[in-house]
Amino acid sequence: MDAAEHHVEETKEEEAAQVMETTTAHSRFGRICVFCGSSQGKKKSYQDAAVELGEELVSRNIDLVYGGGSVGLMGLVSRAVYNGGRHVMGVIPKTLMPREVLYVTTLSRLPKTPVIV
Repeated sequence: MDAAEHHVEETKEEEAAQVMETTTAHSRFGRICVFCGSSQGKKKSYQDAAVELGEELVSRNIDLVYGGGSVGLMGLVSRAVYNGGRHVMGVIPKTLMPREVLYVTTLSRLPKTPVIV
């Protein structure tokens, strides 16, 4: 690789880094609604993906609106977002209240509370 090709390659890498930086630092969304299973799923990859989604929302400064449960994939996403310092709002129909385990925190920063519809 000669000097000109090396310069072009470096420029491409710098441009790619700038694109990644702007896409991960900013989002046009302030909140995203996620509804997923209240079970852990049959594959560990589902659990890993739920945690990864929560962490990605945090890295992009996006708050979460979700199904309000504390178990399964919903619980994993919500805990990852909340533990990352973002706001989390659970929305749950009244008919599911007796069957669902709600995730309500008592920490001093904005507590997560379910919205009952």
